Amino acid sequence: MMTDYVVAEILAALADEPPSEHWIEALSNDTHVLIRPLHPQDRHLEFDFIKQLSAESFRTRFFGAMGQVDVSLMDQMMDVDYCNRTAYIAMVHENGQLCEVGISRYTTSADARQCDCAVVVADRWQRHGMGTLLMGHLIVAAQRNGFKTMMSVHQNNNFGMHRLARSLGFHSRYPATGDDEIIYELDLTPAFG
Repeated sequence: MMTDYVVAEILAALADEPPSEHWIEALSNDTHVLIRPLHPQDRHLEFDFIKQLSAESFRTRFFGAMGQVDVSLMDQMMDVDYCNRTAYIAMVHENGQLCEVGISRYTTSADARQCDCAVVVADRWQRHGMGTLLMGHLIVAAQRNGFKTMMSVHQNNNFGMHRLARSLGFHSRYPATGDDEIIYELDLTPAFG
């Protein structure tokens, strides 16, 4: 007979397993991209992806000048449990191998009903719909996992994020502290009627 503790341990272990879901979808330039959950063994893909971001893409994603990608950043990027912290990567074939070219992720905020999200796409793959695809799967996962609101904070001059957020139905507002940043929020509750 299993105790509640053993059942809880089994359920926790299963929650950490990457879901087997994946999608092959076409971008606006007719390139096909594989989108799937980030797996623990993807650390080298994530490291290579972050290293190849332009200084501007790095700044808009991480709110700072491009610096050394260290172990603590990689640990944070790889910390997913597929419920409270989820990430989806986009991959394409380049030079005979699968390469990461985009990632979306969310993590539970201080309010457990809300998640904070982010997306970044490699510079040469931007403006082909990859951010929309990645965020679409992330939104569905957040809804499935019971979140009520998704939010993201960006610098006010991140026009790419502004276009993406608006196209996905996010509402925007300036924080009370000033207008250097914009807060984007999406209601994840289903609309009935």
